[in-house]
Amino acid sequence: MHAIVVSAQGGPEVLEYAERPDPVPGDGELVVDVAASGVNFIDIYHRSGAYPLPLPAVIGSEGAGVVSAVGPGVSGVAVGDTVAWANVLGSYADKAVVPADRAVPVPGGVPADLAAAAMLQGMTAHYLTHSTHEVREGDKVLVHAGAGGMGQLLIQLAKLRGATVYATVSTDEKEKLARAAGADEVLRYDTFADALSGTVDVVYDGVGAATFDGGLRALRPRGLMALYGAASGPVPPLDPQVLNRSGSLFLTRPTLVHYVAERDELLWRASDLFGWLTSGQLRIEVSHRYPLREARRAHEDLAGRRTTGKLLLVP
Repeated sequence: MHAIVVSAQGGPEVLEYAERPDPVPGDGELVVDVAASGVNFIDIYHRSGAYPLPLPAVIGSEGAGVVSAVGPGVSGVAVGDTVAWANVLGSYADKAVVPADRAVPVPGGVPADLAAAAMLQGMTAHYLTHSTHEVREGDKVLVHAGAGGMGQLLIQLAKLRGATVYATVSTDEKEKLARAAGADEVLRYDTFADALSGTVDVVYDGVGAATFDGGLRALRPRGLMALYGAASGPVPPLDPQVLNRSGSLFLTRPTLVHYVAERDELLWRASDLFGWLTSGQLRIEVSHRYPLREARRAHEDLAGRRTTGKLLLVP
């Protein structure tokens, strides 16, 4: 098979399209013929060393495909089933080894590539709007990078729960995408903090350093900052007294792995997403599909903010 291998951490140039032995499933594992792999900022963090990995490593954390082999001790999954997963390293490949307890069955009405696009970002948007801050009717929600894959999902899920949603974008073209996702008001990064000062219940911030201080200003007293990423760079250390002076604010740095630790929770989030996709209540814009061998270009485009919506690698 072929896979994208990182042997030394660094820029996109370290991504190598290489041959690897076909995998064999161990106890409790599946081998899946990958239909599509999602491209996410966590992949950039793994590649660059921001999140260190033992090397060499096949990167990629999200995908979907058809089960081609089942290891000992696995029940409830058979060869030929379509499954999807997130937080499983090694997904940038023709074939992936997936722990059976992390594999989610994909219903017949959801194409495998759409299932791959939904898993990591979709379940992240789910836990942020249903658990980190349980969005309620009438809440005021701020979503940064509203035209991106995560931003569009957050806007849609917050609207499903009855919120008024404000989104930030950098261009007129991206404003159209955020509005199409359902944003009630779309702001530029240099004006949102003044426009929303002290009014929003929750800020969903995957941008990080460039938006963090302004997001704190936008929050109402006892509002919540959910910092789930750092696309513009990490946030500097924060004196907790800032949260006090700003209105007894709450700050959390959540991550998906802790919100799908139990299989029941994993299945709940994935089932909700697949249900909304089949009913038409949720739309995922797959804006770019790259051949697996072009993973470097996908990383360059994502980091360079040249994309909107979801990016996929297709073997």
